[in-house]
Amino acid sequence: MKQLIIGGARSGKSRYAEQLAGETGKRVIYIATAEAGDAEMQARIEQHRQQRDNNWQLVEEPVFLADVLKQNDAGEVCMLVDCLTLWLSNLLCSVDENVFQLQRLKLLEVLPYLKADVLLVSNEVGQGIVPMGELNRRFIDESGRLHQELADTCDKVSWIMAGLPQRLK
Repeated sequence: MKQLIIGGARSGKSRYAEQLAGETGKRVIYIATAEAGDAEMQARIEQHRQQRDNNWQLVEEPVFLADVLKQNDAGEVCMLVDCLTLWLSNLLCSVDENVFQLQRLKLLEVLPYLKADVLLVSNEVGQGIVPMGELNRRFIDESGRLHQELADTCDKVSWIMAGLPQRLK
């Protein structure tokens, strides 16, 4: 089962995904894409660590997500990716433009063939005004495209608002 879990910032996406992962009864591998570039981000990462089950395996990977998914794939595993928004930011800010195109394509190609359950957490950022700045607009565009392709690929899609999940697919 592949599931995309989207919603706004602090909407309860991660908590919902963690609940689903725990309910599978499978060995959970938590794949974190964040990098602690400053004290505020380090505090956010630490808060997420404290909320997670201590028995879950943690893999930190900011760029090569598809490779990590393939390496850890097994039928008795649930992989929780938190979050695609930061992963996409990492790709778009890479010095090498090819990294973005290649890693995005690899994720979309590998996802349908994974035996593990996969929960993908991502922020919905396209519901506001069109931002100023080329990179900001590109991020909104690429995020929207990625969400559409993942929603098409995934078995389930959930929208989270105020901690409440709404099933979209």
